[in-house]
Amino acid sequence: MKHQIVVLGAGYAGANAAGRLAKRLHPADTEITLVNADPEFVERVRMHQLAAGQDLKPRALTDVFAGTSVQVRLARVTAVDAERKTVHVVDADGPGELAYDTLVYALGSAAADHGVPGVAEHAHDIAGKQSALRLRARLAELGAGGTVLVVGGGLTSIEAATEIAEARPDLEVSLAARGGLGDWLSEKAQNHLRKAFDRLGITLHEHTDIAGVEPTGAVTADGRAIPAQVTVWTAGFAVHPIAAATTLQVSATGQIVVDDTMRSVSHPDVYAVGDAALAPGASGTPLRMSCASGVPSAHLAADAIAARLTGRPIPQNKIGYLGQCVSLGRRDAIVQWVTPDDQPKPSATTGKLAARLKEVICKTAAWSISHPTSMLPTRRHTIKAEEPLEITV
Repeated sequence: MKHQIVVLGAGYAGANAAGRLAKRLHPADTEITLVNADPEFVERVRMHQLAAGQDLKPRALTDVFAGTSVQVRLARVTAVDAERKTVHVVDADGPGELAYDTLVYALGSAAADHGVPGVAEHAHDIAGKQSALRLRARLAELGAGGTVLVVGGGLTSIEAATEIAEARPDLEVSLAARGGLGDWLSEKAQNHLRKAFDRLGITLHEHTDIAGVEPTGAVTADGRAIPAQVTVWTAGFAVHPIAAATTLQVSATGQIVVDDTMRSVSHPDVYAVGDAALAPGASGTPLRMSCASGVPSAHLAADAIAARLTGRPIPQNKIGYLGQCVSLGRRDAIVQWVTPDDQPKPSATTGKLAARLKEVICKTAAWSISHPTSMLPTRRHTIKAEEPLEITV
C-alpha cells in the first residue's frame, strides 16, 4: 500500500508543499493528492491589480503539475476528521471522502470583518479571485468623481488604495486606518509612502476606527460619516473555520498549532502551513500571515515529512524575514528591510528600483508554483522499511 499524502489548498503554501513532496519522495511509495476548489493557481499577492482592472496570467493546476506524481483533485473541502484520518469534499460528482496517512493543511485565510456591522452586506474585499473580480466590476461602474474608501492600515490596504488611485485617477480614493499611515515602517519608508499618497491624491483618515459600513460609506466610532460609493474592506484576515471544528489543537485565531517542523502538536500525522498555521519562525516569533511565510513553511513541512518517512535527519527551522514589499501602483514601491524576526531596519529601498525588485519577487513566487519540482535535486528517496534506507535515482 502506498503512503497517502493529501494536501488541502493550492495557494502559495499548498502548491509548494505538494511539488516539493513530489520531488523528495518516490512515486512507487507515495501517492500525493492536491485538493483545491479553483482549477487555477491564484496569485493572491496580485489581487489588488486584478481588482484595479489588470488581467493576470492564468495557471491551470493540471498544467502546473503535469508530469509530476501530484494528482490534482478539484473539490471543495467541507470537513476534516482527524481521528478517522479522512477529508470530506464536494466536487462535480457530489460529496466524497479521502483517506490520508499524512495530511498537509493549507486552506489559507479569507477577509475578516471583525464583527463590524455592514461589512458582509456592503463592503468589498480582495482576499480572493472572485471577490477581487466583483470589486473590479463595481469600480468599472463608477463614473468620474466616484468615491472609493479603503478600510485598513496594512500592506493590503496600502496596495489596494494606491493601485486603484493610479488606475483610476478620475476617482476620489480615501483610506481609513486605525493607526498612522505605515507607522510600522522606518522613517525613510514612511516619508516615501506619504509622498506617494500625496502624488496620487489619496485622502487619509488616520487614527480612525470604523464602527460600521453602510451602502453610502462608513461610520466611525465617534459617529462621523465617511461617504463612499464603494467601500473596500482590507482590515485583516481570518483562517478557514474547518480546523477549529476538528479535534486538532488550534489557537484562539483558529490556526493549527504546530511545532518547529510545521507538525501539529496534537496530531503527528497532520502538518499545517501558510496562514492556516500558528507557526514559530527560527527566532521563536510566530510567523505572520503572508506569502513570505507560506512558501518557506511549505518547504520545511515537505522536507520534514520526507525526512521522517525515509529515516533521514529532520531539517531545522531557519525561517526568517528579509523584507516587507509594498507596491504603490505599477511604477513605485517600498521594500522595507527587516530583521529575521520582522522588525524594521532603518534602511529601505524606494521608488522605481523597489517596484522592479518587488515584481521580481512576485514573479519568482509564481514561477515556483509553475515549476514545482525544478529547484531541487532529482534524487527521490523511498520510504524506510525494516532494511537499510534505499535511495532511488
